[in-house]
Amino acid sequence: MAAKPVRMLVLGTGGMARNHVEHLSAIPGVTIVAGVDTRPEQLAKFCDDHQIAQRFTSLDEAIKWGQFDAATNVTPDPVHYPTTMALLAAGKHVLCEKPLATDQGKAREMADAAAKAGVINMVNLTYRNVPALQKAALMVAAGDIGTVRHFEASYLQSWLTQVAWGDWKTESQWLWRLSSKHGSKGVLGDIGIHIIDFATFVAGSQPAEVSCRLKTFHKVPGDKIGEYVLDANDSFVMHMALENGALGTVSATRFASGHHNDLRLRIFGDKGGLEVSFEKAVSRLRSCLGDAVNTPEWTDVETEPVPMVYQRFIAAIRGEGAPVPDFSRGADLQRVLDLAELSDAEGGKSQMI
Repeated sequence: MAAKPVRMLVLGTGGMARNHVEHLSAIPGVTIVAGVDTRPEQLAKFCDDHQIAQRFTSLDEAIKWGQFDAATNVTPDPVHYPTTMALLAAGKHVLCEKPLATDQGKAREMADAAAKAGVINMVNLTYRNVPALQKAALMVAAGDIGTVRHFEASYLQSWLTQVAWGDWKTESQWLWRLSSKHGSKGVLGDIGIHIIDFATFVAGSQPAEVSCRLKTFHKVPGDKIGEYVLDANDSFVMHMALENGALGTVSATRFASGHHNDLRLRIFGDKGGLEVSFEKAVSRLRSCLGDAVNTPEWTDVETEPVPMVYQRFIAAIRGEGAPVPDFSRGADLQRVLDLAELSDAEGGKSQMI
């Protein structure tokens, strides 16, 4: 039986949009029918490169045209809220880049609007695609490590200390991430959301209390390059207590020389522990369980490939799977980010979720 056709619109044609279009168009029955961007030249080039027929310089025009079933929202962070709300009002399914919004109030409003509209809604928490993460979550839920007691999670990037991805001092795609005026929430909003989801998803519990310190480092004379004031946070360290009673730390930085894009979680219970890593794009899971805790001896655990968020989004539209993670999860994570900022503003004071 042929797959149910799904007509996709891509909103925003920046760097991440390429990944979305390539993965979505590879799914049988999915067609990218239109692109939207306020920059005509970039829009034209992107659509030409990906053979996308319809081009719109405003979302209103695209919605008026209306010949699409779903949209993938790859706009800058502050634009997620108004554009997604417009798509939901039009009854379209939406896959939105993270973070869902720039504050918890807007994120919760988006989640409520999606539920009311009755459409599929998902947020692109990329590292849910990591096989070791999914396997670890199943093992924790099955009680393999017993009652969760402690965890340590980190997300390490280094693009402020190397040029493998480009020169941050001269390229706007990096500079905007360092400037709150340009909509950046710093490392906390950019990759902090990923590592918080990474840790709490495996632990199987929501945060109950957080305290956090953010740090913006001096990088250039005057802390400004052109129109970009470099005031967004570069590193954070967070203490977190979970609803299940576990205690741990979550951290992220852009100054981790030697780590281009690496995530790691160590999680321990009263019967054993797990180590989850995604380093150099390789997923790995190790366990220390049973009698091995006395040695101690760590063993690699086999994992199976898992569907990417794009496949899960289309499957949910077709009624073949659950829309996970959805906007409600995105709103929950945004509340943690908001309270982390508040905690830092109050000198690291603990905040109850």
